[in-house]
Amino acid sequence: MEIRLLKKAAGLPMDLLLEADPSEGLVREYCSNGFVYEAAVDDELMGLYVLLPLTDGIVEIKNIAVAEDARGQGYGKRLIQHALYEAERLGFGNVEIGTGNSSVDQLMLYQKCGFRIDSIDRDFFTRNYPEPIFENGIQCRDMIRLVYTF
Repeated sequence: MEIRLLKKAAGLPMDLLLEADPSEGLVREYCSNGFVYEAAVDDELMGLYVLLPLTDGIVEIKNIAVAEDARGQGYGKRLIQHALYEAERLGFGNVEIGTGNSSVDQLMLYQKCGFRIDSIDRDFFTRNYPEPIFENGIQCRDMIRLVYTF
């Protein structure tokens, strides 16, 4: 798998980005202010992530998504490892990531990759998304914030 920085002039793979975040407006905003990395095997898009600098020392993984037919094969973990490598290479000391209270698989993966739960933003999803989001039979209401420190 090759992971590369997507050039700003290239079109965004919106279908995949919207699988991780259903707000096209928010996705376009943080993609324009951050770095979009795509992972491909033989030029077939397998996944992507977005790094968004927040301060001089903190960067956030804003979006991480794996193509549906590539899930369960370790691509998500490899994307996170690459994001951590890039964040450290770029000089950031902390990497943040947020996910919904209903995203149990993501919560498990992030913790396995060394992230620690830092805070909960109650009602984040009900405040910021017009339509209710359901995942794993649970309404996604709260943003669980995790942090990785080098």
